[in-house]
Amino acid sequence: MPRPSASRKPTSPKGRATRQSKLTARTADRHDLYQQSVQNTAWEVKFIDKVFRERRQRAPLSLREDFCGTALLCADWVKGHRERTALGVDLDPEVLAWGVDHNLAPLGEPGSRLYLLEQDVRDPAPSKADVIVALNFSYWIFKTRDALLGYFRNVRSGLTKDGLALLDAYGGWEAQEPMLEPREVNGFTYVWDQGAFDPITNDVTNHIHFEFPDGSRLDKAFSYHWRLWSLAEIQELLVEAGFSKVAVYWDTSSDDDVMRYRVAKSAKSQPGWVAYIVAER
Repeated sequence: MPRPSASRKPTSPKGRATRQSKLTARTADRHDLYQQSVQNTAWEVKFIDKVFRERRQRAPLSLREDFCGTALLCADWVKGHRERTALGVDLDPEVLAWGVDHNLAPLGEPGSRLYLLEQDVRDPAPSKADVIVALNFSYWIFKTRDALLGYFRNVRSGLTKDGLALLDAYGGWEAQEPMLEPREVNGFTYVWDQGAFDPITNDVTNHIHFEFPDGSRLDKAFSYHWRLWSLAEIQELLVEAGFSKVAVYWDTSSDDDVMRYRVAKSAKSQPGWVAYIVAER
C-alpha cells in the first residue's frame, strides 16, 4: 500500500548503520528519520531532469519546490549541476531552520544557489522556475476544488514560458482502508498509519510513527490531514488552471524494487499505486 514516496527506495548512507542501531525515541531526530525512510531525492532529481529534457529538449536549470520541508530535494538539485538554482517554499519556520543547518550548510558553493522562502505556497514567488514540484502528496492539504484550483493557477503563473509542474499522487482500493504498515529502515522501523477515511468527504488522516530496537517509539512524528484526490480530478483541475497538456506517469515495472514510470492514458486497477502528474505550461 502506498505511503509517502512509497515507490522510492530510501537511501542508506555509508557509515550510518552503527549509529542508527543505537537510536532511541529520546535520541532520534524525526526529520533525519523522515529523510531516510521517505525520501529518495537522488532518484527524483534524475526523474525531473529526464522528463523535462524529453518534453522540452533542453536541460532544466531552475527548480521551485513547494512544501519543501527540510529542502533535501533542493539541496540535491543544486549539487547536480553548477548552473542549477533552487527555491524552497514552506510555511514552517522550524523545519526550514533544520534544513538550513543540516542540508544547506554542508553544501558549500552550491548552497549559494539555493534560497528558502517562509510563506504560503499560494503567494507569488520572487522568480519563475523551469520546474515546480509538490511531492509527497503535500498539495492534498487543499481539500476543496476552489482551493486546489487556486494553487494550480499560482503554480502555472510561477513557471517559465516552457516550464513544467510535477506532482505525485497515490490511490488504489487500499488507500481507503485503515491500516498500519511497518517497514525496516537503517536500524529503525518506519510505520505508515492510515488512521481514518471519510467516504463522504474523501478526507484522510494519516500518521508516521518510528519504532526503535529498545522498544521506544516516536508516536505521530508526522500527521497529515488530506483529501484523497483522484487522478481524474487532478488532471481536470490542471487543465482548468490553464495548463496546455497534462500527462500521468504510471509505474510499469512488475518489480517492487525497480521504478519504470511511463506516460499512460489508462491502467488496471490495483490495491495500491503511486503515480506522477506532469503539466506543461
